[in-house]
Amino acid sequence: MSTAFDPALSGSDGAVIIALRVQPGAKRSRLMGMHGDRLRVAVAAPPVDGKANKALIRWFAKELGLRPAHLELVSGQTGRDKRVRVAAARSQIVAAISVSLDP
Repeated sequence: MSTAFDPALSGSDGAVIIALRVQPGAKRSRLMGMHGDRLRVAVAAPPVDGKANKALIRWFAKELGLRPAHLELVSGQTGRDKRVRVAAARSQIVAAISVSLDP
């Protein structure tokens, strides 16, 4: 089954990479839809001293129903475009994103 956010997902079960466009300093953390071929995410933490990255991993893990240890920021530590590796089944990730995505 194809979804609108498939372009943001790559890899296979257990090592799915999610391409993100992150907006730090938002009022609340949430999934906002697509930004080109990336999933757009607002993060409530400021982009100072890695706080937004840490908040992104904690919040996104909760949204996916995983522990933060199952997520790893693999690129984009200092930019808005990031790639996160998720140790989970692709179907689990797709289901969680579908539920969390703001209309």
